[in-house]
Amino acid sequence: MRSALLRTGLIVAVLVIINILSAFVFFRVDLTEEKRYTLSTATRNLLEGLDDDVHVNVYLTGELPAGFKRLENAVRETLDEFQARAGKNVTYRFIDPDGITETDAKNKLIDRLQQQGLLPTNVINNEGGKRVEKLIFPGALVSYKGKETAVLLLKGNKASSPQEQLNQSYEGVEFQLAAAIRKLTQTEGNRRRVGLVAHTNVPPSRFSDLLASVQENYDLFFVDMTKPGPIAGLDLILVPKPDQPFSDDEVFKMDQFVVNGGRALFFVDGQRVDSVGADGTFAQPLNLNLDDLFFRWGVRVNRDVVKDLRCASIPLNVGNLGDKPNVQLLPWRFYPIINNFGNSRNPIVRNLDLVWARFTSTLDTVRSPGIQKTPLLLTSPYTKVLQAPAVVAYNEARQQPDPSTYDGGVRIIGCLMEGRFRSLFANRILPGDPRASGFKPEGAASRVMVCSDGDLVVNDVDYKRNAPLPLGYDRFTRTTFANKDFTLNAIDYLIDPDGVIAARNRTVTLRPLDTIRLKSERTTWQLLNLLGPLVLVGLVGVVWQFIRRRQYAR
Repeated sequence: MRSALLRTGLIVAVLVIINILSAFVFFRVDLTEEKRYTLSTATRNLLEGLDDDVHVNVYLTGELPAGFKRLENAVRETLDEFQARAGKNVTYRFIDPDGITETDAKNKLIDRLQQQGLLPTNVINNEGGKRVEKLIFPGALVSYKGKETAVLLLKGNKASSPQEQLNQSYEGVEFQLAAAIRKLTQTEGNRRRVGLVAHTNVPPSRFSDLLASVQENYDLFFVDMTKPGPIAGLDLILVPKPDQPFSDDEVFKMDQFVVNGGRALFFVDGQRVDSVGADGTFAQPLNLNLDDLFFRWGVRVNRDVVKDLRCASIPLNVGNLGDKPNVQLLPWRFYPIINNFGNSRNPIVRNLDLVWARFTSTLDTVRSPGIQKTPLLLTSPYTKVLQAPAVVAYNEARQQPDPSTYDGGVRIIGCLMEGRFRSLFANRILPGDPRASGFKPEGAASRVMVCSDGDLVVNDVDYKRNAPLPLGYDRFTRTTFANKDFTLNAIDYLIDPDGVIAARNRTVTLRPLDTIRLKSERTTWQLLNLLGPLVLVGLVGVVWQFIRRRQYAR
């Protein structure tokens, strides 16, 4: 009896000591195969550095189908991990807009969510053999020091199945929430600096959404390439749709900026399409004096234009319907829809939605020692490449294409280069050259991305209201493509690949049940789940009684 009491007291003492230590020593163990509960290093650093309260209102809750319920649980688990890192600085609440009984309060909340950009999703579910439709808001509002930003939780590639899209949203929960907190908590002292090289005649209103979005996370500066001296004090230069040739001095400045560790993002065209008529106009070759620089970095932008059978549509008058014109949306092969992202593991394009391209050229990779090249934007296999000058006509949309002639295969239109870049001007700068001071033939490792379509970052305009439309928004089909997400992801990765963007690498494997076996073995598994625990408890009791009888019978 004394030994039993001693053993019991020892166990109690150990438990008390463990509880006391747990108040001072914090650790969590993630036993899942994909490490789904392990936050990225950048997210942990962000949360541990919070100096004030962050509150999250999540509106994805209530009576939801299984897929959305899984997404809700993922949000809850992620916020629990945020709290474990940030302590009292992170709080959250789940609110069901459909559960608000007061009509006025409910309508005010719905209006507020829509004004913040959280649009409802119509979910159709079968409950008790009846078809039930419900509007849900798969989003959240994050607030910090009086500032607030919306977070879309239902994100992914819309070309995927609903189950895959929900799983992609599951994988992106940490990034979406962490990016929102980063945007709210950044101060003037810790924001990275992006320089805009405006070497174009495109009106500023056509870049308004891009520039406004960049300014949410970065300090934006306009780079005057005509001023003497190098490009300095910037983390990245952004070159959107240049349509004028760069001088040799400007090329030298960009070359040395990259050689010295600066990052660069180019959206350039290989040809120029000034306007398009019904019968056609010519896409003319465009020389920007960047060929040698790109070739040294490992890519070449070709003087051509791509036609792709996977494309967007344009409105076209196909005849008269009575006394009125018959306008229909017809596929136009000069507007490719990009759903081929090469290395889908790269966080820039992982789980990215469709990207809308217009009058794009092809891009080839060439040998460049020390540079790793990763194609990220690619066309479909059903392409036709026209060498500039090439005829571009609206009336071509009325013609039925011959698929056998679209045999150009998959073509690259966006490529990432990483490594130590060697200067284009190596062995060409003489000692007496004014540029020799501070010149480096090769320097620190850096990153550059070149996309052979300047229109990827050009937003459309609502001419009735004279207001810019969101980047990637097609006003004819009222579809928003992922052009802005792609550009912002690219900027994040180029500046800091180990930052919050690294959270986009999270992978959660779908493990669907075998539906055929599920139907045939349903009763067996139900009985096993119902009786198995009871039998197991009974066996444990029998064994325990058997051990006690043997022990005390002696």
